Order: sequence, then structure tokens, then C-alpha cells
Amino acid sequence: MRAALPTVQATLGGLRPPLVTLRGAGVHYGAVQALAGVDLTLRRGDRLALVGANGSGKTTLLRLLHGLPGAGVVQGERVAHALAPDGKPCRFAMLYQRPFLLDLSVRWNVLIGLWLQRQPGTEGRAARNERCRLALERVGLARLAGRRARSLSGGQQQRLALARAWAQAPDVLLLDEPTASLDPGAKREVEVLIGEFADDGVTVVMSTHNLGQAKRLATRVACLEGGRLLADAPVDRFFDSDEDLPEAVRQFLRGELPWTT
Repeated sequence: MRAALPTVQATLGGLRPPLVTLRGAGVHYGAVQALAGVDLTLRRGDRLALVGANGSGKTTLLRLLHGLPGAGVVQGERVAHALAPDGKPCRFAMLYQRPFLLDLSVRWNVLIGLWLQRQPGTEGRAARNERCRLALERVGLARLAGRRARSLSGGQQQRLALARAWAQAPDVLLLDEPTASLDPGAKREVEVLIGEFADDGVTVVMSTHNLGQAKRLATRVACLEGGRLLADAPVDRFFDSDEDLPEAVRQFLRGELPWTT
């Protein structure tokens, strides 16, 4: 019998402070168990990719890390550890595969987010306008600030959603299939922005079906199946230590998992 793949928590030890810990966490929606018995620690500076087949629990895990399980019933524990530099709880931002944009201009989609967030440094109108300008410049949309947001291309809409999140200075950025519906050029643009945000110190957790994307952007990979966490390891060990992985994970990497209904 092969030894179980060591978790990244054991590998990293206490080198970086934890942000959120899940202990025996589960979520069920009526009779459907979306997550079960998940133990996971998210540490500051992680670039964590969540992989697994459709319905494996990736989106539910993202929402649970965020503290927003929706209509589901949560079991186990979610423990938030760290504070942001201003002494307040860490700020989370979550982006979905199809971002929700208000039927307003590009600029107002960012400004309203800042007004609702009311984070330090953006209390006044001038400060919010400047933060908005910087955010749109960061993602290459400054020249489109007056355009209706919903008229943008798919890639531009995802960049706008990233600008809106970046403007709020999140400590943790949660991304649910952020490039799944984009063409190759737009996908590259969004990947570059995600990498830049991570380089700036934002902790990134991203679900993806694109294993190449996980290799490019992640430092750590967690694989789920049927709502259970099967493996959690540094990216090089996950992809290069095939013999150490559970059989179900090896099947997933080979593309042999059957469809489930």
C-alpha cells in the first residue's frame, strides 16, 4: 500500500500564518451532501488551485472559505485566525465564472463597490475616484470607464470584476473558474492579472478544470471528489509524484473519472 500523500500543512509547518482553518467541515443542501469532512488550512501567501470533476464541491468550498455557504447547512468548524493590517478581519473578495455586473458604466461598477465597502482610505469621494481610476488602469480598462459594463466582451467583463475586487484591497481573492468561458487571448490577460495580484501579496484560491492553469498559477493544489478532499500538496509534488497520489486522483489526472449524475 502506498503512503498517503502528505498534506501541504505538514510540509509548510508554521512558516506562514494561517488565515482560515476548516475542521471536519461539511455543507449539505437538503439531502445533497456537497462537502464532507474537509480539513483545510489557508495560509497567507497561498496560491491554491482547487481541482476536481464537475460537482466535486469546488464552488461550495470557495463559498465556505469566504464564510458564505448560501442556503446550505454547515457542519464542522470554520476558524478565522488572522487580522488585516488595520486590525479588522481579513477582507475576502469572490469572483464567479460569470461576474455579476450592474447595468451601469464600467466606472460606476467599481465606485459602488468602494462605497459599499467603505474601507479605510476611500471614505471621501475624491479618494474613491482615485482608487477607481487606479483599479481600471491596473486592468487596462481606463479608456472604457464610461462604457456600459454589460456591453463589454467576456474577457473585459472579467477584468472589470478583478478591478472591482482589487480596488477593495482584499487579503484573500477567491476565484471560481475565472477563465472558463474566455478565448485564449482573454484567458492569458486574466491569468497575468491573477499572477500580478498574487505577487502583490494577495492570497489566491482558484477553482479550475485547466490543469495547465493550475501548474502556471498555483503553488499548491487540492483535489476534491464527491465533496471530499482527496489530496492537498505543493504543486510540484501534486503533478510530479503520481505514485504517491490516491488512485482516484491519478484517475482524474489521466482524465479517466466517469461522469456522475
